[in-house]
Amino acid sequence: MSINWYPGHMHKATGEIRKLLPTIDIIIEVLDARIPYSSQNPVIAQFAQGKPQIKLLNKSDLADPNITEQWIQHFNQVANTRAIAIHQQQFDRIGNIVDLCLKLAPPRSELRPSEALITGIPNVGKSTLINQWAGRSIAKTGNEPAVTKMQQRIRISDQLALIDTPGILWPKLENQNSAYRLAATGAIKDTAISYDDIAFFTIDFLQKNYPDALMQRYQLTELASNELGILEQIGRVRGCLIAGGLVDLNKVGKLLLTDLRSGKIGLISLETPAIAIKEAEQVALLLQQKADEKAAKKSERLAKHKKKS
Repeated sequence: MSINWYPGHMHKATGEIRKLLPTIDIIIEVLDARIPYSSQNPVIAQFAQGKPQIKLLNKSDLADPNITEQWIQHFNQVANTRAIAIHQQQFDRIGNIVDLCLKLAPPRSELRPSEALITGIPNVGKSTLINQWAGRSIAKTGNEPAVTKMQQRIRISDQLALIDTPGILWPKLENQNSAYRLAATGAIKDTAISYDDIAFFTIDFLQKNYPDALMQRYQLTELASNELGILEQIGRVRGCLIAGGLVDLNKVGKLLLTDLRSGKIGLISLETPAIAIKEAEQVALLLQQKADEKAAKKSERLAKHKKKS
């Protein structure tokens, strides 16, 4: 199954960000700490253009702390970039982020505050973070992606203003592993995915990397040898059955994803920097192959045209 989700308002938001960039002093990208690579928008990387960046690994209270630390070290090796792991209860760190913004991008004058673009994928917790930052309810929040649909400017202090943008994905998800991770963690609307399909991907990862957490959550003494078998085990334990005593894979898939997203399975990270580097190389190779094929077809068309003329 190929996963892509790019509503019209995301296309519009991307265009608006491009127009804003010349006046922006610093970019704050809110990432999902469970999937920092997959939730890092390649379009934003193009927008940065050497500007200071802060990577906020939000929902760190749901992620594997050891792997989160690997990601912080990974991002901090990038020039002009700082990474911080946060979650919604860490009010002290939220205050530190304001200080870090002003340190990396001081106001140009007493009359002009620093302009910080804050962006991130859908459902990453950006709006909740902004409300905590501002000390009042400004940005709309919700438990599903694409709640924020319009851009707004929020004055945090005399020295700092935030430009809030809608959560955006990118037009084509070239890395389908990333697409599955985005779907598993709730960045893609559930109406655009199949629960059982995403559950198969998720179970494959969990049985290899967090088998004990999986067994403990669903009271299993051992795991079946394949994804289908494990989903059936969980379905029978939780009563996700249909006529004839068969397991309802869609229902058990939804149950699994709900438990993953809420942290009930445990502190889970779905990717590491090593995984990201390997997959980025594979995507680059795939894109190069597509470019070569496109160039070859163009040359073939031109050759045919010249032959006819």
